[in-house]
Amino acid sequence: MKLSGLFKISLVATAMTLAGCGGDIEITPTVNDNSTSTDNSVNNSNNNTGSTTDHEAVCASYESDAGTVTGVVSGIDCLYNDSFSSKTISITNNITFKELPGGGVHVFADALQIGEDGNTVDGFSIPTNGPTMTVEPGATLAFQSGEAILRIARGAKIQAVGTAEKPVVFTSANAFDRFDTAGEGARYADWGGIIINGQGITDQCTDAERDGGTCNVASEGITSYFGGNDNSDSSGNIKWAKVWYAGSGPRVGGEGDDLNSLTLNAVGSGSEFDYIHIHQGFDDGIEIFGGATTLKHIAVTDTQDDSFDFDAGWQGKAQYLFVQHGTVTLNDGSVVNMGNNGFESDGVKGSSSAQVSPSNPMVANVTVITTDGNSVRDDDPSQAYKFDDQFNSSIYNALIVKKNAVNTQCIEFSGDGEKQADNISFTSSVMACSNNFANTDTFAGGPLAGQTKTAWFENGGASEILTDDVSVLAANGFATNTASTDVSVTATDLSTKDSFFESVNYIGAVSDQDTTSNWYKWVEAAVAAANAD
Repeated sequence: MKLSGLFKISLVATAMTLAGCGGDIEITPTVNDNSTSTDNSVNNSNNNTGSTTDHEAVCASYESDAGTVTGVVSGIDCLYNDSFSSKTISITNNITFKELPGGGVHVFADALQIGEDGNTVDGFSIPTNGPTMTVEPGATLAFQSGEAILRIARGAKIQAVGTAEKPVVFTSANAFDRFDTAGEGARYADWGGIIINGQGITDQCTDAERDGGTCNVASEGITSYFGGNDNSDSSGNIKWAKVWYAGSGPRVGGEGDDLNSLTLNAVGSGSEFDYIHIHQGFDDGIEIFGGATTLKHIAVTDTQDDSFDFDAGWQGKAQYLFVQHGTVTLNDGSVVNMGNNGFESDGVKGSSSAQVSPSNPMVANVTVITTDGNSVRDDDPSQAYKFDDQFNSSIYNALIVKKNAVNTQCIEFSGDGEKQADNISFTSSVMACSNNFANTDTFAGGPLAGQTKTAWFENGGASEILTDDVSVLAANGFATNTASTDVSVTATDLSTKDSFFESVNYIGAVSDQDTTSNWYKWVEAAVAAANAD
């Protein structure tokens, strides 16, 4: 049914009037109109909005086969119900979300899916120039349920690029009192998270499928497809962004079929993910399945499972990754532990082939601060690294910290993780943990069988293992104490080898000599937010 221009104005005015009354609102327009458009009525039971401002909110809109579909202004906010976006609606034209005046937010009752999704085996053709979702600096998108995910399809793009002063925010609607009907506040698993499906190379397809254009891997948590044969593919960029209280699971597929805060499915190197803070996710912070995308300036705090999960033949690069495990106080006063692995490092999800080898990222400048707790997610221990499934990697300038621990360790190898352990190296790295290696200090199998993990980590003196009572962190608890006399190894500068990497002279993700930089301030704010909950 079409909403005429006059009726849209009337509907907005009605929504604002009813919003001022408080209570439940159900707006179901019924109007005789022979023209064509889409009914985007609002059924939102938590519509207690804040005060209006001199500048009215401008809601997002898009063109569909039926006409223009637009959100509805309610006070300072824009509301989008399941007539605007849902798990059965794919938005196939460009759409832009602007910063709303007066602290307004864009609120979604259901899924927001950008781009048409399909299986090429069934005759679906991936668009060569799909829609772009633009999120402007300062815009906040809030989601109301675990079914409310943001999905970017193959061929579509997201351009969510904020600034240091005005980051873009993806969060729970419960973070705002006017939408928190239960009064419980925002918490992990309040909404589904972000899924980006690319056309990069994943080992979950065969060489023949990639060559024939029939690579269609079903994503975890929600039915959509990813994969292709182009590791330079672009799905857009997310920069200067916060992703809070996301993820859920397990889903229909049972344990492991989960929604993460940010899932990058076969996303290519044409995309960039830079200056992102992920906080209080239910499952992983960032999970990568194949592709070759890059990561830079990422902070992950208090996520329940793995902060970073690399899998399925990822061939990317990363620099400046900060992880802090901690606790969250729930509204009943109970305290739960957050954090399983800083890095779940998986080499093979499907099978390696001539076109795709095990995951083999180059990663530099990492800080992982673990605890002695077991995560509320699955009762597994807080660890810095778990190596599994023939993972390969070169890791530089890493700082691993665990203090006063008696129950947990910092690094774990599975049996499959030992199979190519000689292809995992730490250089210019420091481990200062109460307990270093899970199970035993000796490799049980693989090419390093019988050798010690201590010798493997120390890498001929390129890295070192210290005790947990050394002063490797500055007084702020997150930056590297660059004046520490306990550390004898020096940082490796990778900028001369690869233009992706910036020149550094310190170990860890953040330097205590860098207090005026955007990165220092980003991590400082992330840690403050984590410590406050």
